[in-house]
Amino acid sequence: MQTTATMQGVYIALPECDVKILRALSARMGWTMRKEHKSGIEKGLEDIRNGNVYHAKDSADLIQQI
Repeated sequence: MQTTATMQGVYIALPECDVKILRALSARMGWTMRKEHKSGIEKGLEDIRNGNVYHAKDSADLIQQI
């Protein structure tokens, strides 16, 4: 008899130190894990939403900040 399992994706926010434990558990249970990576656009939009932007007065001010 062959059984099929339905798969469900789950998002879990963990502290970085606990990821190793989750990886070990998932390997033992036969689960798959993958890490979502944010694109540069997503990171930039997140910075704008958080207010992490700087407006330079002029080009000299911009060069000084770089």
